[in-house]
Amino acid sequence: MHFFGKIKNYLILFFGTSILAFGLYNIHARCAVTEGGVLGAVLLLENWFGWSPSVTSPVLDLLCYAVGFRYLGWDFARYSLAASAGFALNYRLCEFTGPLLPDLSGMPLLAAVLGACFVGLGVGLCVRIGGAAGGDDALAMAISKTTHMDISNAYLFTDVLVLTLSLSYIPVKRIFYSLITVTISSKLIGLIQKIGSAQA
Repeated sequence: MHFFGKIKNYLILFFGTSILAFGLYNIHARCAVTEGGVLGAVLLLENWFGWSPSVTSPVLDLLCYAVGFRYLGWDFARYSLAASAGFALNYRLCEFTGPLLPDLSGMPLLAAVLGACFVGLGVGLCVRIGGAAGGDDALAMAISKTTHMDISNAYLFTDVLVLTLSLSYIPVKRIFYSLITVTISSKLIGLIQKIGSAQA
């Protein structure tokens, strides 16, 4: 791919991570909208075994990135590094500016749906380019690559598995809203990936 094509891909990645960070900061973090994947697994391990997320989160992320690299190669690694850095920068910017959306804590269904749209759109743009903004994305991309499963189903499979196990300590009503979130976000990710795929 020529130079300007690469630049375009990195700009799309940065735009995707800005959407993702905005949604996670303004909706998920404020309204306790939970996700499956690595985040859900980290909370599950803390509840079951008392293992600190400060240890389990980077370990699980690294394992997922290692699996992604094994099956997706160097382009995946470069784009994922850029996406991770972009997300960190954009989330820090959100912390600096403060909340820009109303608090939706009293409207959990709206928070679940709107949060899913931000996650689905942001992650979808990153995945379309071939990068992962987090361990969840790397794992889903690797599963999709090796099994030829639609990527939306790969996301949904890992999320639903974690959320089902999380019923051991999370109320059913909260899991219900989480299932809405992960279902919408995973389908949106798959849709955005299918609209057009950029080649590295």
